[in-house]
Amino acid sequence: MDTQIEQLKATFEMLPDWEERYRFIIDLGRKLEPLDDEERNEATRVRGCMSQVWLVADESEDDRLHFRGDSDAHIVRGLIGVLLMIYSDKTPREIAEIDINQIFIDLNLEQHITMNRRNGLYSMVETIQRTANRQLDS
Repeated sequence: MDTQIEQLKATFEMLPDWEERYRFIIDLGRKLEPLDDEERNEATRVRGCMSQVWLVADESEDDRLHFRGDSDAHIVRGLIGVLLMIYSDKTPREIAEIDINQIFIDLNLEQHITMNRRNGLYSMVETIQRTANRQLDS
C-alpha cells in the first residue's frame, strides 16, 4: 500500500473530530506549491467545481506525474492537497489502479462535505485520471 495514502488515513484516524480534520485539510491547502498566473487558464481549469480550481500535471523523467493545483476557496485548496497526497508523483499505471472510492470511504470524507464540494472533488479526480489515461494511451 502507498505510504502517502497510509499516512493520510493515519492522520485522519488520529484527529479526534471533524473540526480538527477540517483544520488539517485547510492546512494541506496552505502548503500547496504555488501556480504561476499563466498556469491559471482555461486549459488547466477543472470544470464541475463551484469554485475556481486549476490542476497542472508535470511529467518527470521517470514517467511519474507530479500534480499541482490551486483554488479560490480554502477548503477546496485543502481537498486538492488531499488528492495530491493520493495521486501526485505516481506513474499513470499506479494512478489508474487507485481505488479512490475506497479511500474516500476509509477517510469518511463524503459524509462531511457538501454535495457541491463532493461533485467538485470527483471532477478533480476525473481530471487527474484523464491525465493519467492520456499518458497510458500514448
